[in-house]
Amino acid sequence: MRKKWVVYTAVAVLAGAVGGVLLAPAPVGAVNREMVELQQSVMMLIQGQQALQTAMTQNNAVEKTLVEQALDSVNKLSSNMGGLQKSVQDMQANSGARLDTMATQIQGVSDNLQEMQARMGKLNQQLTDTQTAIQAIDAKLTAAAPPQPSAALDPDAGAPPNTAAAAPAPGFPPTTPAVTPPTAPSADLLYSNALRDLTGRKYDLASKEFVDYLKYYSATDLASNAQFYLGEIYYAQQQFDQAIDAYSKVLDNYPKSFKLASAHLKKGLALAAVGQKTSAVRELRIVVRMYPDTEEERRARAKLKEMGITA
Repeated sequence: MRKKWVVYTAVAVLAGAVGGVLLAPAPVGAVNREMVELQQSVMMLIQGQQALQTAMTQNNAVEKTLVEQALDSVNKLSSNMGGLQKSVQDMQANSGARLDTMATQIQGVSDNLQEMQARMGKLNQQLTDTQTAIQAIDAKLTAAAPPQPSAALDPDAGAPPNTAAAAPAPGFPPTTPAVTPPTAPSADLLYSNALRDLTGRKYDLASKEFVDYLKYYSATDLASNAQFYLGEIYYAQQQFDQAIDAYSKVLDNYPKSFKLASAHLKKGLALAAVGQKTSAVRELRIVVRMYPDTEEERRARAKLKEMGITA
């Protein structure tokens, strides 16, 4: 634009000069020479203007090409950023699922160790009690043992009594042995099998075993664990409504369970997964307020931050 104004100014000056020459009286030869020179100058200016226009057109074309290339690069970058963002989100989702699975497995191993320690303590106590009982029985037998009679058999004593089972009296039906009802499996065995199947991701089998444990041993110390792990099975299978119900039973039925923090946390995560944001925030804030400096508290804070909510 600035170059155009320079050209226009030069043309105006030249036109003024031409007008001055035309108006001033001069000899005819001098006028002709000056006219020729003026025409040559005008031609040079016109050629310069054309060259300038050509250069400006070329520059505009180059600038347009550069702008188009820049736009293409920006579009490609935006597309790549979108793909990268999706990949990061997928990785975060997969990492979250893997972390939940690993946390469940670690909890299972920890519970197995605690259960084994408790079982070993019970076995040691049973062995001690058995040894004490055996010693007491031995002492009583030693003190009360009568002298042994001679083993010789008197031939005049008659035949020994018949020790065979007596036949039922006529008119009475034979006795039928009592049928023993099936007994429940051992609590320790049932719980350890369920926990093993849970860590092995045999969810259907583990779920049945935990349900049986709660059916037979609902009053034991590990009953709240069994109820919590039912929720973990549902959560791993993305059956979030059933998971919420299982975690709620832990909170309602076992107020002294050491799984309360985990139950509040996982219930909040399950509520968030089904879109119940208000209830989810309430559960997560309970974890932050009641269980500070725990892994559950850190996970609750991270989830609240992800949801854009302050703890």
